Amino acid sequence: MRNLLVKVLHKFIRLKSLLIIFPAILLMISLTKSIEKVRQANLQVKEKEEMLNKVVDENKVLEARLREARDDIYIEKQLRDKLGYAKEGEIVVILPEDDVLRKLAPEEKKEEETLPDPNWKKWMKVFDL
Repeated sequence: MRNLLVKVLHKFIRLKSLLIIFPAILLMISLTKSIEKVRQANLQVKEKEEMLNKVVDENKVLEARLREARDDIYIEKQLRDKLGYAKEGEIVVILPEDDVLRKLAPEEKKEEETLPDPNWKKWMKVFDL
């Protein structure tokens, strides 16, 4: 009888251990998944913040370009440069591209630089030696 009681007690303890361990394992798995989801969410937040910063910077640049494009001086410069417009009495001079100018320009003759004769050579010439 005592053996039977000990066996039943061991089974009860084993069952109790399993009832404690199994929920603990499930809790750990659930906690691990939750931590991973939070980590992924934090990574996404960082990526979105970086994208937002880039878009804000780009927006600032575009706003500056828009302000510049609305400026009368800029509009006049664009009309002059791209469309060749001029004010009354002005003459528009259009130069060819740099490559064409280089081809048309005369070539520079390079002179060799010579050093003056040293003094001893000059004295040799004076005395015809």
